[in-house]
Amino acid sequence: MDRTQKEETVAALHSALQDTGLVVVTQQSGMTVAEVTDLRRKMRAAGASFKVTKNRLARIALKGTQFEGLDGLFKGPTAVAYSKDPVAAAKVAADYAKGNDKFKIVGGSLGTQTLDIEGVKALASLPSLDELRGRLLGMISTPATRIAGVLQAPGGQVARVLAAYADAQNKQDEAA
Repeated sequence: MDRTQKEETVAALHSALQDTGLVVVTQQSGMTVAEVTDLRRKMRAAGASFKVTKNRLARIALKGTQFEGLDGLFKGPTAVAYSKDPVAAAKVAADYAKGNDKFKIVGGSLGTQTLDIEGVKALASLPSLDELRGRLLGMISTPATRIAGVLQAPGGQVARVLAAYADAQNKQDEAA
């Protein structure tokens, strides 16, 4: 890489980190290109990004962002996973680390809060933003369905009472 390419890489990573809610630092020693491509595909599907970085360039890109506390985690073959959703990158990284011994989570940061490995795994166990939205929508629509059922029930009961009264009247008229 020449100097201009390095500057472009640092600028691109810095701007990506400005719009990010979560950064997970990982080590991927010995992963094949196919494995990294698979991981990137999974990250993209979850709304996250994965980038293999040079440690020195990543440290420079972190300066001036809320993730400056991650500086000490960049040792060895590292990569960063990041997402706007505070759970997406952690969830995909934790799931991938379970199935691949070459991929390890080193730590992360949720805003200015630095997380260790256990913190990232705990964050990964939380429901994603889309799952929370679905649950909230379900909670909102369920009472409305129940209210509609309750409101319809008295009308049905009144109709049954009136029908029974009409039947009783018809029987009395036939008997007379």
